[in-house]
Amino acid sequence: MSDLKKKLHDQCVNYVRKSMDAAELGIKEAQKASNEDTKSSAGDKYETGRAMMQQETNRNLTQLNEANKLMVALNRISTNGESTKAETGSVITTNNGNFYLAISAGSLSVDGKTYFAVSAASPIGSLLIGKAAGDSFNLNGKLYIIQAVN
Repeated sequence: MSDLKKKLHDQCVNYVRKSMDAAELGIKEAQKASNEDTKSSAGDKYETGRAMMQQETNRNLTQLNEANKLMVALNRISTNGESTKAETGSVITTNNGNFYLAISAGSLSVDGKTYFAVSAASPIGSLLIGKAAGDSFNLNGKLYIIQAVN
């Protein structure tokens, strides 16, 4: 099972790295555009362009900061060991899908099976925490029965 956890964890790390790379590229491009924007006789246009590039840089810095927080959260998750109750790092099998309790990274595929990477703070993640095989819960009118927790 820890091999599955490692594969899911690695996919989450790759997801966050892609977000970080995209944010860093956006920052570089906005700074480059700002530096290449030369002052012309239309001073207001120049100032507006620089302000827009600064907003773009700030937006990408915010995204980079959020991605860094996700990476820190992932670094705290152990891919070893198994538990009987759902906790961060657990793989949970239900009648309505398989879940990896880590960060919200969407749908992941390992060995032909689909897993949904969800955060403990998400609506479904908060319902999964502490649950064991045989437990159930309702979300959006759908009954989830936990079949296994690893």
